[in-house]
Amino acid sequence: MSVRPDTTPVPTTTRGGAGLDRVLGREANALVALFGQPDADIREGNARKLQFASAACVLDAYLYPRGNAAPVVTHVDSRQPDGSPIDRASCIAALTRRDGGK
Repeated sequence: MSVRPDTTPVPTTTRGGAGLDRVLGREANALVALFGQPDADIREGNARKLQFASAACVLDAYLYPRGNAAPVVTHVDSRQPDGSPIDRASCIAALTRRDGGK
């Protein structure tokens, strides 16, 4: 009796793809380069929220300064246009494919 080798595909992860690492820790100009112009740019005190939207999802990126450095993204939220949940990395991937932003 021979034993067949396991040919089950092994999932791989790609760093730097369309994941959160493309957004977290980035400055506003990097987000504009990635997604195009934001659909909303809201400032309150030293905090800033940039919102990017497509037919697939809405991404809110929250930027805060670190010391005297330029504000960077410290948190992101995502949702579908109807408000239902969507994975943040999936939303980032969808937004990078939108046609140059709005």
